Amino acid sequence: MKKEEKVNKMKEKVKEAIEDIRPSLQADGGDVELVEVSGDGVVKVRLMGACSGCMMAQVTLKSGIENYLKEQVPEVKELISVD
Repeated sequence: MKKEEKVNKMKEKVKEAIEDIRPSLQADGGDVELVEVSGDGVVKVRLMGACSGCMMAQVTLKSGIENYLKEQVPEVKELISVD
């Protein structure tokens, strides 16, 4: 399988996992947007709504979203929030 195909497959899995957790974020007035998935397992997201200004955003990002993504998509190595 070509690298591009692997990245596309991983991106689809990441999108599905984000859709799974999105309702929890939206319930608190926040949201998350997928920005980029790289071939080396780095996923970039943008926190929106209440999440973007929340003091607990980094905890949500690392302990919540990143851990869930790593469970669902083992190829994910790191989750980064971008503006």
